[in-house]
Parts: sequence; structure tokens; C-alpha cells
Amino acid sequence: MCVDRPRSTTELVSELLATGSIKISESAKSSLIYRMAWIFYLVLALAGALWIGWRDGQVRLETFIDPQEWWVDLGSGILAGLFLLGVWVMARRYFITARKLELQLGELLGPLERSEIVGLALLSGFSEELFFRGAVQGAWGWIPATVLFALLHTGPGPAYRVWTAFAGVAGLVLAGLMIWRENLLAPVVAHALVNGVNLGKLTQKAD
Repeated sequence: MCVDRPRSTTELVSELLATGSIKISESAKSSLIYRMAWIFYLVLALAGALWIGWRDGQVRLETFIDPQEWWVDLGSGILAGLFLLGVWVMARRYFITARKLELQLGELLGPLERSEIVGLALLSGFSEELFFRGAVQGAWGWIPATVLFALLHTGPGPAYRVWTAFAGVAGLVLAGLMIWRENLLAPVVAHALVNGVNLGKLTQKAD
């Protein structure tokens, strides 16, 4: 007996919009995706905070920042983010599926205002790092955290496999930052930087 795997929210929304099961304007579609993303990331952040609090008895400030060497975390996060952006530039240069992925994600997201891009980049970077590096990696280790992080970034079709592979590479870098610095600031900065730059490029393609 063959059992289909559960489909992600990205896959379901993409299918409904592509088949016309949901018929809305481009601006309404963009607004819907934006609101759904905010809800998802807020829930993810809450889950991560509750998990850490349950595991450690409290959520400590040191989980998020080292007050003595925050500048090291900030700088290493920026450098790691620039490195990952460079990896994506190389991917889209040599793989047509990476370029197709940008077009598909751009169509899915639709146009976003600059404030929406910044807000979504900060929220997604913070919530995903709080959950995957703070909660999952803290409880189960960097391998399960990286695998689950990569699997979150998937969707329908071969182009999305590039997204999953890139997320796997990014997950390794972010896990390494967490192990090295022992707080979330560097991973959050790197993640938010990558998301902010890439969201800006994707929404330009949707214009």
C-alpha cells in the first residue's frame, strides 16, 4: 500500500492558487501569504520559547545574546549571512532550477512593501532560529535540527529541491554558529540577512 506524504502549507497554497480553486487578486494573494507567514512564525517562536522554558526551567537572556561579546556575534552573523548569499548566487548561476525557484517563489509571494520585507525577514530569522537552533538543537543536537530545518523548506516540483538543499547548507552554518557562540544572536543575524536580501529580490521578480 502506497501512502502519500503530508503536503506542506507551501505546497497546498501553491496548488490551490495554481488550479484556480482560490481566485483572488494579486494584492489580496500577497496579503494572504504575508498574514499566513506571520501567524506561522509567531506560532513557531512561541513553540520554541515554551520548549526551551520547559527544558531549562526558564528562558535566559544568555540564550539570545552574550552581553560581553555581542559585537563578535553580530559580526560573525553578518559574515555568515554574506557567505550564504554568495552560495545562493553561485547556485542560481550554475543551476537553472535555482532560477526557476526564484520565479516560482516570487509569483507565490507577490509584491511586498519594504517594511513588510524587513518585518518578515526579522520575524522569520528570529522564530526559526529560536525553534531550530535554540529548542531542537539544544535538545536533540545539530544533526536533527539541521535535517528538520531543511525539510521545512520544501514544496512541489524539482525546483524546490534546490531550496531544500540550500536550507541544509544554511542549517549547517547556523548550527555551527550556535555551537561556537552558544547564543542565538549570530544565527538570527545571518538568517535575517539572507531572508531580507532574498525576499527583496523575489518580490522584485513579482512586480
